[in-house]
Amino acid sequence: MTSLSTHVLDTAHGRPAAGVAVRLLGADGAELFAGETNADGRCPGLPPVTAGRYRLEFAAGAYFRGQGVALADPPFLDVIGLDFGITEGHYHVPLLVSPYSYSTYRGS
Repeated sequence: MTSLSTHVLDTAHGRPAAGVAVRLLGADGAELFAGETNADGRCPGLPPVTAGRYRLEFAAGAYFRGQGVALADPPFLDVIGLDFGITEGHYHVPLLVSPYSYSTYRGS
């Protein structure tokens, strides 16, 4: 089995993004996990996965609205979907996000 972790950093406010809704989907679109980030911006409880293709979805628009940020309707970034493939080992997929940009990478 391969392990997967993620966390979200709010680059607009310079802090972990707590309370971001996160979903993990399999290649077939089936939901494998739904939860939200904790006070450290991490998402505990992601299940072990096997090699394959996956999608992480982050509800960035709802998070920033909850932080009192005035967003356009519709917001520039609402749900951010990251499609990625994994083989074996540990995969860490962080999201650095602001209301108008995001970045990700394979972390350790």
